[in-house]
Amino acid sequence: MIKLPKIPIARPFLSNPEGLAGDVNRILASGALTKGRWLHELENKTAEYLGVKHAIAVSSGTTGLMLAYRALDLRGEAIVPSFTFMATATALVWARVRPVFVDSDFHTKNIEPKAIAEQITPNTTAIVAVHNFGNPAPIAELQEIANRHKLKLIFDAAHAFGARYQHQPIGAQGDVQVFSLSPTKLVVAGEGGIIATNCDDLARRLRLAREYGNDGTYDSVVVGLNGRLPEISALLGLQSLRELISAVENRNAYAAFYQRELRKLPGIGFQEVSSTDSTTYKDFVITIDEEQFGLSRDELMAALEAENIETRSYYNPPVHLQTVFRRFACRDLPVTEKLARQCLSLPMWSQMESGVLERICATIEAIQRKCEELKAQRAAREAAAAISVQAYESGGSFEVSTDFGG
Repeated sequence: MIKLPKIPIARPFLSNPEGLAGDVNRILASGALTKGRWLHELENKTAEYLGVKHAIAVSSGTTGLMLAYRALDLRGEAIVPSFTFMATATALVWARVRPVFVDSDFHTKNIEPKAIAEQITPNTTAIVAVHNFGNPAPIAELQEIANRHKLKLIFDAAHAFGARYQHQPIGAQGDVQVFSLSPTKLVVAGEGGIIATNCDDLARRLRLAREYGNDGTYDSVVVGLNGRLPEISALLGLQSLRELISAVENRNAYAAFYQRELRKLPGIGFQEVSSTDSTTYKDFVITIDEEQFGLSRDELMAALEAENIETRSYYNPPVHLQTVFRRFACRDLPVTEKLARQCLSLPMWSQMESGVLERICATIEAIQRKCEELKAQRAAREAAAAISVQAYESGGSFEVSTDFGG
């Protein structure tokens, strides 16, 4: 049987790569490979789109978080969800801030405000929330908690470039928001990030910090590092930014198709998005209830892999169970651990053919229909393995008869 072509989990999109060649050549000929025209244009256009005063381009989203935490002079502890990418917490530890992990809401996949209130202490200095998979976090509730306890409010907005909260672009809320421009995102610069803020002083410090803290006199006036975004990356990001609105529209249409087709099957859940918000669907995530669906998330992943369909199990393990962060974990996070067991990201990118979506949904439906057969096969394998172990331990050998006749 001929195997169908592989469907990747993601695919970066640039609408006119050939058209970039002339500008790339001009960048190379100019000798100004950083801090040039394209960086400034990307920052200006991004600030305009996000509706913020300042958009500071940096070498990665992780770098942006590292610089933001340091520029805000965070101390002590910061409350952060464990159901996130490791970079959210890695940057905190780098800034010498202790992450205090809290649970997330199963339906939205975002941080649970009630869990935050329970963990605030005199050592708490900030709340770090995440717009998971592009779905806006509960910003108003988080801002109320932050205001009441005089905490900084930071958003890891890596997935949310193009999302909207209460009909307004994600970007201006909180003290600072940090976006990623890596290849799986909607705005792609190869690698890169954007720090968005309305605070003039914070923006000034961030611009210094991405230049080692050098104010131009060869004097380090803040603690910084090399966080510059190359001109070629800025050019790619600017080209990608022009396609952002259509990218968001396309992904929402693909998500609607997924939901319409997969809702027919038992045991599949979808991320909940508020009616006043819109998500980017950086990832399209479903949850698998093993009892209802008939297979576990991992069994479905393996079956899809056998059909040449790539998937991901974000975030498994969750951050609080990862080796380097276990020393910070001091409580059970049952919802987070359930999400880590059940969440499955299906292929999603900004220009998908209808046939790709149809193949994925049809394959999942076929797998679900065959789940009883697959389970029976697994049980038979496990039984055969158990018999082999029994034979080995008894020192004898025997054959398993398949003749059940009289």
